[in-house]
Amino acid sequence: MDAPDGDAALLAMLKARYGARWNIRRTENLWIATARDPEAGHAPTVVHPDVEAFVQELEEPPTRACRPSLLSSSWVRSRFDRAGDGAYISREPPAT
Repeated sequence: MDAPDGDAALLAMLKARYGARWNIRRTENLWIATARDPEAGHAPTVVHPDVEAFVQELEEPPTRACRPSLLSSSWVRSRFDRAGDGAYISREPPAT
């Protein structure tokens, strides 16, 4: 099995094991995982070139460096509709 096929098989296994908690992908040189829960208490993204270090951080993610984005707060969700990635539209008419 050559490296690309091996990486594809390993990626499939990682997705099967950690896919409920992480969105996992592979570039030519990096393993990347983003948390499916934007308000998780751990780092939202894990990136490593080494698969062993990557899996270790999937198992025990580092702590979050800051609070989750205000855009994911319940206040924003109650007043705005998500129009796209990072774009929101108000449910209220403009104030005059």
